[in-house]
Amino acid sequence: MKSTRIIIFAKAPQPGVSKTRLIPALGEQGAADLAHRLLVETLHSALDAGLGPVELCMTPEHETPAWQSVALPDGLQFSDQGTGDLGARLARAARRAVDNLESVMLIGADCVEMSAALLRDAAAALQQTGTVINPATDGGYVLLGLTRFDELLFRDMPWSTAVVAAETLRRVGALGWPLHVGATLHDVDVPQDLKHLPAEWAPMPRSPSTTSFMPQAAAFLGVDLDA
Repeated sequence: MKSTRIIIFAKAPQPGVSKTRLIPALGEQGAADLAHRLLVETLHSALDAGLGPVELCMTPEHETPAWQSVALPDGLQFSDQGTGDLGARLARAARRAVDNLESVMLIGADCVEMSAALLRDAAAALQQTGTVINPATDGGYVLLGLTRFDELLFRDMPWSTAVVAAETLRRVGALGWPLHVGATLHDVDVPQDLKHLPAEWAPMPRSPSTTSFMPQAAAFLGVDLDA
């Protein structure tokens, strides 16, 4: 299989800044802890997939204090998201990879179902069709894989709305590109999404500081962790 670059878009998990829509359920620290856990799990899934380079496209930049307390696994490449809306930042990263003759998969760090197996399946489909998408249940997408680039997929997109995946599908169709649509997956962005968290995520052996969100999530959902 041709090497595939996985680019993970993430911002530093900081209290009061990360996962702000989850703060009513988890508090500022709990929301930041969950963002940290999601990021670390996503990075390990990408590295374990063994598909090619794994790049963390970060905001703020890697050397800023916001990242100093974040334990990141070895084997990553780092880049800066830069300026502009999400479309501009995704487009820059995708163009850079494609111009370097790489296949690329763009993912976030919000999906609890992200796994090495899922990424391998997406990469295999990408080699067959040239374009892959995994929609999210909220109407966005969890993964977008490309072997070619066109700014149409990113320009003037209504980001953070329930029509992003559908509009992306429409634009891929307008380009006439073959497309594989993978399983629809769950991001964790709002309190109602907390029910999708795996129970085994408490505690977190890879990052002992990231433990507080599970009791708060269980309390919000009315779940007994000791049952």
